[in-house]
Amino acid sequence: MRSSNPVFSRRGFSRDNGGYAGFEAQHAQAGTATNPYATNPYATDPTTGMPAAPVNSNAMTIDDVVSRTAMTLGTLVVTAALAWIFLPVDAANLNVSYGIAIGAMLVAFVFAMIQSFKAKASPGLILAYAAFEGVFLGVISSATSTYFGAGVVIQAVMGTMCVFAGVLFAYKMRWIRVTRRFTGFVMAAAVGFMLLMLTNLLISLIVGGDGLGLRSGPLGILFGVIGIILGACFLALDFKQVEDGVAYGAPREEAWLAAFGLTTTLVWIYIEMLRIFQILSGND
Repeated sequence: MRSSNPVFSRRGFSRDNGGYAGFEAQHAQAGTATNPYATNPYATDPTTGMPAAPVNSNAMTIDDVVSRTAMTLGTLVVTAALAWIFLPVDAANLNVSYGIAIGAMLVAFVFAMIQSFKAKASPGLILAYAAFEGVFLGVISSATSTYFGAGVVIQAVMGTMCVFAGVLFAYKMRWIRVTRRFTGFVMAAAVGFMLLMLTNLLISLIVGGDGLGLRSGPLGILFGVIGIILGACFLALDFKQVEDGVAYGAPREEAWLAAFGLTTTLVWIYIEMLRIFQILSGND
């Protein structure tokens, strides 16, 4: 699985594709050679009660993922709050605020792409991505609050949190099963969705307005819902990657990649939520 995020390609820990960086393949081969019943080298040997393979003290844990994700999201929230306060969106500062927001978005995209092609996770790059992405989100959230009401931003935040909690609960209950077919379908749907949105944007830049009308009115709501559903699917893929990374002993520093993936997916969902509630406010 090269990617489980609608925007950025990154490495995965999937059982379906041979594991992260060969961890699964190597561990499975070693475990089978010494213990024929073992498919997971970190499983407990039923004859001895001891782990079937030595425990790697530097292996990634759930606590690592939670702490790195908290740091990444915390950085994003802090810079978003600062941008909201110091880059107000009003008649006097509109062009300046929007210009800084677009610049921050482009810088965040560059940092994210650099990280995506790096051989190892870079905490500095990931936190820098979060910081600049926060500036962008802070400005567009401030603009939304100014022109659509503060309630729209609160609704988008609450909606994003509910999607995250709902997908996590469904994943833990095994109502969502991430298989190779599921992954392929989600990736194909995401590529199609993004190409359609890009086409809509290009047409809007040429002829003005909303291009094909995919980001306003009833169609805007429909495609916003589709975007949120795709985001929820990518959350499931993110959870799968974390689960497999922990199970197959991915290095601890790879928790930063998990944090990076979860953050970009949550940003995706928040932006789609924000757009839907803007339209529902009746002022799009």
